[in-house]
Amino acid sequence: MEIEALRARRAERRRQIRRRRLSAALIVAAIAAVIVIVVLASGSGKGAHAVVDAARSSSSGASRAGVWASSPVHARTGPPGTQAVPILMYHVIAAPPAGAPFPGLYVEPAEFAEQMHALARAGWHAVTLDQVEEYWRRGVSLGAGKPIVISFDNGYNSQYTQALPVLRSLGWVGDENIQLSGLPPSQGGLGAGQIRGLLAAGWELDTQGISHADLITLDAAQLHDQVAVARATLQRRYHAPVNWFCYPSGHYNATVVAAVKAAGFTGSTTVVPGWAHPDDDPYRLHRLRVLGGTTGRGLLELVDGARADPPAPASYSA
Repeated sequence: MEIEALRARRAERRRQIRRRRLSAALIVAAIAAVIVIVVLASGSGKGAHAVVDAARSSSSGASRAGVWASSPVHARTGPPGTQAVPILMYHVIAAPPAGAPFPGLYVEPAEFAEQMHALARAGWHAVTLDQVEEYWRRGVSLGAGKPIVISFDNGYNSQYTQALPVLRSLGWVGDENIQLSGLPPSQGGLGAGQIRGLLAAGWELDTQGISHADLITLDAAQLHDQVAVARATLQRRYHAPVNWFCYPSGHYNATVVAAVKAAGFTGSTTVVPGWAHPDDDPYRLHRLRVLGGTTGRGLLELVDGARADPPAPASYSA
């Protein structure tokens, strides 16, 4: 009896395998039929590529929820890029209020507009960190002209109300380094709808963690929350990859870097001045802080003056 039962179970497994194979074959046939229809309708192979890409995207999304590709399936690639790219760092796009503890972090809207137009006239154009990574690793083109990343820290409301319109008028994008427990909208912070608006405009969403904590002072569980949990929360909430971490106040050490790597981030940015280079440690990329009172010409001088190779990073930088 046991032998007969075993044989029956094996026979049932074989039937299940045959059913799965038949289902898979039918799905492939259906996809092929759609591709043929699209090709016949379009008169070229471009429609087929679009259908294949959509099928791959759907399959990937179903089997790997929470994971996003950073480049198109058919993006042209070549030798890894060798060009260094400056990353600008902004905070509040507004006039500093009386008694502001850090007035230099406030760039007035007119100043910001002047700076962006000065960059455009000088041949610069804004890209995202994901695009820079694709260029450095796979040779995906960053387009004509000089690429620059424009990053914004902390999640201030003015980054949506003031910076977004200026960048959008130029066809540019920004990089938002959001902290989850930032200022509420009533106190000048970004609302969830505004964050979605930035994403809809092509901005990249990255993070500084949950509460802008001094990461080097935390225990293992707290550090995990600030890094890994923050990323997972943003991915779930906004359906964005969140591939880059930004060290709050630039504080980091080997333990913090290890936590960022373990969370699956592609890399991270510091506050050490200089350009970001393809042969740099991707978890210690340099940025250029833009302070209030900087003119358009002054920004161009700041960027050009930092072109030389940056100094070796310390264990952390403030």
